[in-house]
Amino acid sequence: MGPRTRRFVAMVGVLTFLVVWIWGAIALRGLLPPSQWIDLLVYAVAGIGWGVPLYPLFKWAESAGGKD
Repeated sequence: MGPRTRRFVAMVGVLTFLVVWIWGAIALRGLLPPSQWIDLLVYAVAGIGWGVPLYPLFKWAESAGGKD
């Protein structure tokens, strides 16, 4: 798979993941009791944590990956 194709697949993967990640953060927040501190904690973790699961995808998208 060529580098342009890998980057396109990664882009689609990132967009799909972010839609699910944001939906999950909002759904989780709706299950918890109302509090500004809980808002801060949930959205801070969600805002910082999204990149960690995507790191392998970014690494794969930029790899040489055999034939190019």
